[in-house]
Amino acid sequence: MATRSDDLPFDLRSLSIFLAVCDAGAMAVAARRLGLTQPAVSIAIGELETRIGAGLFDRAVRPLALTPAGALLRQRASALLSEARQIAPVLREVGRGRLPLVRIGLVDSLSRTVAAPLARFLSGRADEVSIFSGLTAAHASALVTRNLDVMIGVDDLGDISGLERWPIVAETYVLVLPKDEAPVRTLAELEALAGRLKFVRFSARSSTGGDIDRHLRRLGLELPRGLEFDTPAGVTAMVASGGHFAITTPLCVLEAKEDIRDLAFAATPGPQLRRQLTLVAYRHQLGRIPLEIAELVRERLTAEALPAIEAAAPGLGAAVTVL
Repeated sequence: MATRSDDLPFDLRSLSIFLAVCDAGAMAVAARRLGLTQPAVSIAIGELETRIGAGLFDRAVRPLALTPAGALLRQRASALLSEARQIAPVLREVGRGRLPLVRIGLVDSLSRTVAAPLARFLSGRADEVSIFSGLTAAHASALVTRNLDVMIGVDDLGDISGLERWPIVAETYVLVLPKDEAPVRTLAELEALAGRLKFVRFSARSSTGGDIDRHLRRLGLELPRGLEFDTPAGVTAMVASGGHFAITTPLCVLEAKEDIRDLAFAATPGPQLRRQLTLVAYRHQLGRIPLEIAELVRERLTAEALPAIEAAAPGLGAAVTVL
């Protein structure tokens, strides 16, 4: 259903008049500053109060004093009008083929491979570019509150409408162990491994950590809790230091910048666990840019990440599929 203008409690003109009265302290003074008559200002304020359902000024004192509702509206109205005044300059910039700002949240397991080429690409299309690496959950929250324009992560926000989604890559979780450890093929062997080595976890704050914990519970495995890290670098570095093992993904290992030739990889026993990274953006907000970002990331993964993974650990590249 279309939204009618009278469904809204105010418009920008009434807010502008309201703020002028706030600044002037009197309707007559505000009217002179605005080039309006005093009755026109008084009527506009009265209609605003009626539509909001609350008094905005205490008319019993001079100069006019704001009620609590009026004080709150003054704070919010200033922000709304400031934002509205920026729209025309922004539209002019877009008309010249450039955006003023693009903000993207990037899951940290892609940072090493795509952050720099992504920054170069977006710098050609926007005056200001912000790229944030970190946990998908934080980026999803920022996208929903419109503090990000684009995110690439594990959560595709499938329950939220008005978004466009571009699949990027899928990968299978693998065991990563010290080089001299024997292959692990069964759940019993995995439990025995946990008796010899300490299990390093991804933090439960991360989507990866949550996925791995749920998968282990489905397998009936209760591995001791010990070390936890938010980042792939911490997990992989602990395994490389010896005495530890982990469940991770090939892209997480690559992101860690460790020499993975000193590590051993194996499929996890039982059903395989996979994750998919997806680009999510608001539909129609950035034109073709989200699709172009998705194509760029896929190209960098194919040309750089997969060959690097396969060269360092032959066979591990098969666990990654660019979509």
